[in-house]
Amino acid sequence: MTYVVTESCINCKHTTCVEVCPTEAFKEGENFLVIDPAHCVDCNLCPAQCPEEAIFSEYDVPEDQQHFIELNARLSLIWPVIETAQPPLPDYESWSGVDNKIHHLKSEAF
Repeated sequence: MTYVVTESCINCKHTTCVEVCPTEAFKEGENFLVIDPAHCVDCNLCPAQCPEEAIFSEYDVPEDQQHFIELNARLSLIWPVIETAQPPLPDYESWSGVDNKIHHLKSEAF
């Protein structure tokens, strides 16, 4: 099993979850984080650290967010590991709680 970062992270990108990850499973994009399923050990530490409540067990990902399972796996192959917490994106407060942000995802490597 793995954990999955979902849409609520887009344009917020809090990185407090990265600090508790024992396996460096988080990968960083320009405005989103993903979890590499090959490195996630199902420790359950990261969900509680996410202020956007964007991290779910793959078995608990909401139905309308299921496509993020594949998206995390795919982007984790091209994005670099993030090992330390950084400040959230400058305008995260205006994006917090916003639905339907998928079209704002910047998925290329940066």
